[in-house]
Parts: sequence; structure tokens; C-alpha cells
Amino acid sequence: MDGRASAPAAGTVLNALACGKGSAFAIDAETTAAVELDDSGEVSGEVAGAPDADTRLVERCVELAVAEHADSDALERLDAADPDGVGGAVRTDSEVPMAAGLKSSSAAANATVLATLDALGVADEVAREDACRLGVRAARDAGVTVTGAFDDASASMLGGVTVTDNRTDDLLAREEVEWAALVWTPPETAYSADADVARCRRIAPVAELVADLALDGRYGEAMTVNGFAFCAALGFSADPMVEALPDVAGVSLSGTGPSFVAVGERETLNAVRDEWSTREGTTWLTTTQNDGARTR
Repeated sequence: MDGRASAPAAGTVLNALACGKGSAFAIDAETTAAVELDDSGEVSGEVAGAPDADTRLVERCVELAVAEHADSDALERLDAADPDGVGGAVRTDSEVPMAAGLKSSSAAANATVLATLDALGVADEVAREDACRLGVRAARDAGVTVTGAFDDASASMLGGVTVTDNRTDDLLAREEVEWAALVWTPPETAYSADADVARCRRIAPVAELVADLALDGRYGEAMTVNGFAFCAALGFSADPMVEALPDVAGVSLSGTGPSFVAVGERETLNAVRDEWSTREGTTWLTTTQNDGARTR
């Protein structure tokens, strides 16, 4: 009983750490998960190219997806009396750098949940929002997120740009967008679970303004305000943002960093790429993605 799925990375419009509301948009860089289920009762995980990576998140995704959606036919095929007897292996392979603010954890969780549902033969029967919430539960259980990251996860799972309330896991808005997207990722890493939450919450009034802008469809303005506020709160230089302005539609620190993402017209972003490419790290030009996660 094998399954495969992929899910895109995402960039930030509003970081949910400040006020509980968040917004993100899917970009065209993918994480793929392959899941093989068996009757071992234990789940093992592996990240391609990173033998020492923490695999608790993807393992928990398999466990929750099996617990919620393993029907009697699937259990019979696996010769398991109940979901606790189901185990297996999950392997993820990603174009998305880890701990870079580009939602690699959300993409891995979404791909793993969908691959598990694919292995169980029920991927087409489970609503994508519900599958997304399984990954969010797994992220909280694994301790890899402060907010639950429903904003990031929903953008990755559904595609386009989403606005969410992460306190209740409610999807407030979703819209398809057609932007070019420029990403600069420095060599440093930053884990969202290590962010100074108390300091981020001090900028909650600004975050509420950003949420209002996003819900009004003013995503570029929203992400730029978010970027300056969170650079200040998290101690990042806003110089990459200043270099991109005023020509781009929007630019922000992505997540809790260290990556920055700018959106707008490709020609404009090509000029910004020349500027950002002088910085240490990796600069790459891609597009938004509106299809979201999918089985393969």
C-alpha cells in the first residue's frame, strides 16, 4: 500500500505570531512524500539528503492520517486489527530549503498526509481543508510550530493566497493570484519554534492592520508592512526590502526568516534579482502556484 503526493512551499503575507491571524501564498517549489504502509505498528521517516533531520512531523502525519481514515478494507489489506497496528515508512524529498521561512514543514506535512491518504485509497474522499488540518495537528504534536501554521499549511494545500485565523484554524479567505516571485535565502537558518513570541506580540496592532489589508485583497501592501514590522521584531535588517522598493508589488521577510520574498512583474523582479544576487546565499525567481497539493 504505497502513496505519493507533493505540496508547494509558500511565502508570507502576514506572520501569525503577532495576533493569531496569518496569510501566505503558494510558490512553485515542491516537497514530495512517498509513503509505504505495512503491519509493523511503527512509522519511520527519512528526509532525502538530510540523514540527521528531525522526522517526528512526517511520522506523526502518517499516524494521524491512518488513525482518522483507515477503513476496514485498508486494515484488512494490511492484516491489522486496528489503526494502531498500521506502520510504515515515509520519505520526503524537497526543493524547499529547511528552516528558511519558506514553509518547508507545512509542505512536508501536507505531502505526507496526502501520500498516506493515497496509500489508504481515500485521497479523493477527504476534503483538502480537512487533510490540511491533520498536518497542522501533527505540527503541534511534534512541537515544530508556535501557531500551528494553518496559514502556511492552507496556502500550501489549497494553492493561491489564503488568510486564516490560526487560533481557530478557520479559513477566512482564499484567492488565486498570478505573480512572479523572487526569493533570497541567506546561508543562515531560523526555526519558527525558536522565535521570540513575546516580542512579536508587541506588534499586534500593526499585524491587525496587515490582516485588514489582506482581507481587502491588498496583499502586496500587506506583506510589505508585515515585512518591516517583523524585521524590527525579529532583528533582521530590512535592507533587502528597501532594495526592492518601490517597484515591486510587495516584499517581506518570509515567516520568521531568514528568507525574503518579493512579488510583482517578472521584468521588475529581474532587476531586483541583480541586486539581491550580490548578497551571500541563493536568489531564485519563480511564480505563485494556484493548484496546491496533489497526489502523484
